[in-house]
Amino acid sequence: MSKQKALSGAFFIFLKNDIIHSMQVIPTINSKSFKKIKEKIELIETQTDSSWVQIDVADGTFTKNTIWHNASNLLTLETKLNIEVHLMISDIEKRIEDWLIEPVKRIIFHLETAKDPHFVIQKCKKANKEVGIAIGPDTSWTQLMPFCDKVNLFQILSVRPGSAGQKFQEESLEKIMSLRSNCPSAIIEVDGGVDDGVAKKVEEAGADIVAVASYIFNAKDVGKAIEELEAI
Repeated sequence: MSKQKALSGAFFIFLKNDIIHSMQVIPTINSKSFKKIKEKIELIETQTDSSWVQIDVADGTFTKNTIWHNASNLLTLETKLNIEVHLMISDIEKRIEDWLIEPVKRIIFHLETAKDPHFVIQKCKKANKEVGIAIGPDTSWTQLMPFCDKVNLFQILSVRPGSAGQKFQEESLEKIMSLRSNCPSAIIEVDGGVDDGVAKKVEEAGADIVAVASYIFNAKDVGKAIEELEAI
């Protein structure tokens, strides 16, 4: 899959035979209640130009904490945004069906939770969903290599799975650079501890997308915060 085809919602400038694209910023919602999720989605819709939003999902089986994880709530959600769900849950083969619903457009699951990643990938594709594989801080980037041409993107989680507001782990930069070098067509998303300084570092390392929670939602102006990250 070509990079320009896979990266929905990014902005590309064509210059001769090269592609230069701005960093795509996806606001990320990490909340305990669906009410708060809807409030933040409305904020994104009304105060930003974002076309995507990521919703974190954690039920305490893969993470130490528990946040919102009720897929059926999404059936009542009305939004024009493209929904990306970051599934930090165990037994993904048994539970992936719950999330193959509208308005979900993209599923990101953790390699650490999958006994048969190919099964999960095929389930998502059969349901016409984009699919990404995430790895946490303790997992080597080399574990992603068998899936280079099998998924829409890879997510490098640069903090411990689960909680928002953690500090970016600098070791993630080497992962990004190695993955970019060995899988040059990959779309790489970085999630966790991203602020303006970190965004610059991960872009230089080879990332295409940053998923950002605290830096955006703690800002006085969420739209301006996103624009500043995109301009890096």
